[in-house]
Amino acid sequence: MGTIRLTAAQAMVKWLSSQLTEDGQRFVDGVWAIFGHGNVAGLGEALQKAGNSLPTWRGQNEQTMAHAAIAYAKAKKRRQIQAVTSSIGPGATNMVTAAALAHVNRLPILFIPGDVFANRRPDPVLQQVEDFDDGTVSANDCFRPVSRYFDRIMRPEQLLSALPRALRVMVDPASCGPVTLSFCQDVQAEAYDWPEAFFEPKVWRIRRPHPDRRDLEDVAVLIRAARNPVIVAGGGVIYSDAEQELADFATRHAIPVIETQAGKSALAQGHPMNFGAAGVDGSAAANALARKADLVVGIGTRFQDFTTGSWSLFEARDRRLVSINVQGYDADKHGAAGLVADAKVALVALSEVLGGHRARAPDASSRTEWLAAVNRHCAAPKGEGLPTDAQVIGAVQRATGENAIAMCAAGTMPGALKLLWQPSQGGYHMEYGYSCMGYEIAGAMGLKLARPEREVICFVGDGSYMMANSELATAVMRKVPFTVVLTDNSGYGCINRLQQASGGEPFNNLYRDCNVEQQPRIDFVAHAASMGAVAVKAKDIGDLEMQIGSARGRDVPTVIVIETDPTDGPGFGDAGHWWDVAVPEVGSTDKLKDAYARYLEGAAKQRLVN
Repeated sequence: MGTIRLTAAQAMVKWLSSQLTEDGQRFVDGVWAIFGHGNVAGLGEALQKAGNSLPTWRGQNEQTMAHAAIAYAKAKKRRQIQAVTSSIGPGATNMVTAAALAHVNRLPILFIPGDVFANRRPDPVLQQVEDFDDGTVSANDCFRPVSRYFDRIMRPEQLLSALPRALRVMVDPASCGPVTLSFCQDVQAEAYDWPEAFFEPKVWRIRRPHPDRRDLEDVAVLIRAARNPVIVAGGGVIYSDAEQELADFATRHAIPVIETQAGKSALAQGHPMNFGAAGVDGSAAANALARKADLVVGIGTRFQDFTTGSWSLFEARDRRLVSINVQGYDADKHGAAGLVADAKVALVALSEVLGGHRARAPDASSRTEWLAAVNRHCAAPKGEGLPTDAQVIGAVQRATGENAIAMCAAGTMPGALKLLWQPSQGGYHMEYGYSCMGYEIAGAMGLKLARPEREVICFVGDGSYMMANSELATAVMRKVPFTVVLTDNSGYGCINRLQQASGGEPFNNLYRDCNVEQQPRIDFVAHAASMGAVAVKAKDIGDLEMQIGSARGRDVPTVIVIETDPTDGPGFGDAGHWWDVAVPEVGSTDKLKDAYARYLEGAAKQRLVN
């Protein structure tokens, strides 16, 4: 067997460039990099020599580079990924938040942070975190709880096993998530005689686990016996490419579908079996179905608290829970009858077992009434005053077509979009597992890189924009066009409303309620323009619609700023549901006492097991 002499960093880059998807693409599309001591001399040299065989892209912040990579993997349905490398120290720990985001959302990304010297000769090196009691600890140990697979590379030959393990985790739908290969900086530069066979191209297949026949029969029995079944569609439907199978199953067996944040747009809003968003930020039609459901069939969902109303939404006394998921951990939650399988495979197999069985058809009028209410709520304002977030969403919806993807992450807009946006299939991208402020702009760039044929609309509040906006400059440099709708409500309007709903007083959220010497006057248009984006301020809702149209066709991002009413929330009518946010048991105000009474009323409805 022949060998080739390379440094460990050169070997890593060469190996990654030869790992392929089933359609012949590189599984690792490229590497986002900010260099510093710890990765510039080793990995930086290897990436420079690799050129287009494994492209390198420069970002502005390690966390937001990773957000872009995560959004890319999400938009690619986990079939292709990007890697991110950083220096030792703050460059590495900047990525821990992004790792947690990827872990919660079950999304693949490869983190390659530089690490301390394995030989320890120059200890302590610049930026090294020293543990007084454990000589093996470095700052990169922060990645352990937020990585699906973690390894510290302290010898070159460890890559022979570590790299295949890393890829195995990221292509396995059950274990999928972030991988961290903490790469000691001296080891990156060490040479080793590598087997040439190690670098032969390899195709990684994403497996589709089939259900156990006995579990399949058990679930079919529950569905046949149900009077009011409902399907909760999660992100696993989309990652499995099971959108058509879900539509066919729901139609054939007359079972209505309600959506999670990750599962929204698996069915287009126009599909007659789609009754909209479930849970805390859910529609009246969807939540009415959920309340009376005697069988809740989750498909590819974690059953997060927003979906379940903190386990108080599914309130029928005799209700049962079914969970179809590739991960047994999720399939068996809360006493569910678990069906461990790929969503696409499971839906086809379950439909075959059910044959011609049809449930009692849901009342279509509730869906019609709900969509009519959405249109009224999102209509252009007729009077004076600042527009609401709903009116902003309505304007964007009217100004775009089925090609548009709405994306967001934190604040008011995730709940408002889940409730009100009416997407085509695949027209929705939300990071809400971690609800990470600052994901939005970088995520929009990653989404557009993955789906260049779609119009990407990024909704971001002024609070999130202030946290992380610098990848606008990267998008300008790389000519990645998308449209940012920046709603300015002068602070953290969403949490201000939650604070008051929980019995508190306005405090430290809107700028007017903060301990400052003067109110800020932030010129978001000038700021975005200074990074090279096209930036405008919309005078009103009509102007916003016009500016959305004008942005189409540009080759750099467009930022449209519009001032909005900070007091208006996303809900209306009987939409939405209780959410478990702990309220102080004792307090001096009637407002707080009333909030605690409402809290106890909601908590009394929680059911933690089947």
